[in-house]
Amino acid sequence: MTVCLHFNRLEHAGSVNALPVFFAKRRVLRTLLAALPALFIGLMALSEPAHADFRLCNNTGSRVGVAIGYKDAEGWTTEGWWNISARSCDTLLRGALVARYYYIYAVDYDRGGEWSGHAFMCSREKEFTIRGTENCLARGYDRTGYFEVDTQEQRSWTVQLTDTAEQPVDRPLPPRGGPPPRMPPGAGPPPPPGVGLSPPPPLGTNKEGLRR
Repeated sequence: MTVCLHFNRLEHAGSVNALPVFFAKRRVLRTLLAALPALFIGLMALSEPAHADFRLCNNTGSRVGVAIGYKDAEGWTTEGWWNISARSCDTLLRGALVARYYYIYAVDYDRGGEWSGHAFMCSREKEFTIRGTENCLARGYDRTGYFEVDTQEQRSWTVQLTDTAEQPVDRPLPPRGGPPPRMPPGAGPPPPPGVGLSPPPPLGTNKEGLRR
């Protein structure tokens, strides 16, 4: 009974010869409907820009507070604080990176200690956004040593903060593109080689200055 009714509908629409065409069209329609979700997801992925952020992952067992320094088209800026839980990550700056070198200072809230360096910039205990790296103390801020992060001119970068992640620096390191570090009051440049050293003993004497 069902088959007869089905054929009667087709005969009203055209002829019995239309049956193969009808089923073929229905198969094509089903295929298109099944492919629509995947096609939609693919188009959405193409329309979304690739993520390009500066992130920091706290791989320690403590909560940490993080500040960042960087130079953009308007000059030097320092910002803080990001409070990052243990074993978690956070995005410090969103979008494509605007510089190669960034600077990080972090403190361990639970066990004490810090991750610091010798690129001195401004900070303060409360949340801050500070323009400029000079005259921090005179402007009422703290003068803090940040460690340098070389992103190698990548569009995005993630810093891995670990228990041994302090960045050792052999010499005072001014921020790239910034002014040279200031000498402490009363300090001068190092003496040239040989200045301040005792002259060697004359020939014919031993190291105590006594003649042989």
